[in-house]
Amino acid sequence: MIQTRNITEEITPRTGLSFTVPHKARILIVSSKGSDAERLRTSFEEAGLTSESVNSITEGCEAAKSGRFQVVFSPPIMADGSWRRLIDVAHHYGLSFEVILLARSFDLNQWAEALQVGAFDVLDVLRDLPKAAETAKLALGTGDLKQFRPRPEQA
Repeated sequence: MIQTRNITEEITPRTGLSFTVPHKARILIVSSKGSDAERLRTSFEEAGLTSESVNSITEGCEAAKSGRFQVVFSPPIMADGSWRRLIDVAHHYGLSFEVILLARSFDLNQWAEALQVGAFDVLDVLRDLPKAAETAKLALGTGDLKQFRPRPEQA
């Protein structure tokens, strides 16, 4: 397990708004490919982020239910299900984690559908892993904002 640095980092996304990444932010990596998970863990560690990994969607859903994670990286489909199960867990348990998909092949229609259904972003595993930490930090800021948004039943 990677240890967290006791810092917060200010991020300024393209919108010009700035926010801070909490020092206890946790990322869950769902991947059956150990090499992808290791590359992500290394990237997150270098960025001062804490991550854990699991090998299946089922394990990812169980881990996500704990509420410990703010961002979940997952391939679109694994042997035991799809990333949509993670979105269902977030909605069912009222959790505010963001899901970022790691795709090896993904057409534009699938990408658009994923964003409409609730994915934060889709990264190409072969080209985009170096920017995964930056994407995670943006997702962390978005997740923090969601926590303060009133839910429909509260309005």
